[in-house]
Amino acid sequence: MNTWWQWLILFGVIGWAVSVYNKLVTLREQAEAAWADIDVQLKRRHDLIPNLVETVKGYASHEQETFDAVIQARSRAMSAEGPAQAGAAESLLGGALGRLFALAEAYPDLKASDGFRDLQQSLASLEGAIQNARRYYNAVVRDFNTRVQTIPSAVIARSFGFKQREFFEIEEGERAVPEVDFDS
Repeated sequence: MNTWWQWLILFGVIGWAVSVYNKLVTLREQAEAAWADIDVQLKRRHDLIPNLVETVKGYASHEQETFDAVIQARSRAMSAEGPAQAGAAESLLGGALGRLFALAEAYPDLKASDGFRDLQQSLASLEGAIQNARRYYNAVVRDFNTRVQTIPSAVIARSFGFKQREFFEIEEGERAVPEVDFDS
């Protein structure tokens, strides 16, 4: 009779450990899929930027410093690895795009251009998609990190090498999305 209880407890502990392990794997995979979604949205944004720069260049060709800043920021953002680096690089890119849109304010013909307005709308749509993907990713990472750090699941996490993941955060000074004015 005593052995029966020991086996029952052993199977219960093993069952619990398997359940915790499976939940950690599930959260890790969800985080990786969510990061892939962010990566896709960021690549779409990066692909849109050269068209935007070329459109503005057609109207403001003497503003080379602004164009160079946008292209350099885009290059850094495209080569960023991991959520922390990507967040910092995307913050710089957002600031450079903000300067590009501010530049566009000085050129009424540019603001009236259908091509420029279409690019602005596409960028605004992408910014919304990126924000939604960022929220989802950070929520999954929060859940995963909580599991990795809290007892009793931390025991399983440490035993199988689960490590905390980085959040995808924007630096404090760069939280504003580049302003896009469709009413002009």
